[in-house]
Amino acid sequence: MTSIHTQLKQQRTTLGLKQSDMLMRVGISRQQYQQIESKGNPRLNTLELIAKGLNCQLMLIPKDKLLQVQAILAKFTSRL
Repeated sequence: MTSIHTQLKQQRTTLGLKQSDMLMRVGISRQQYQQIESKGNPRLNTLELIAKGLNCQLMLIPKDKLLQVQAILAKFTSRL
C-alpha cells in the first residue's frame, strides 16, 4: 500500500493541481503542503482539510477487508 504522502501527491496531480493551488483550496501555503507531501506529519484535522480539497474522503479500512476494497476500487477505476 502506498504512503499517504504519495497518495496525496497522486490525487493532486490527477486533478491537475500544483502545490501552490492548495492555498486557495484548503488554506495551506505551498511550503506547508510541500512539507506534508515530502513526509511531513500533519495533524488529523489538516489531513481532513486536504482530503476535502482533493475531493477525497479519509477512512480506516480493516486489514481483513483491504483486499476486497482494493478489488472494488480497481473495478471502478478500470471502467473510467
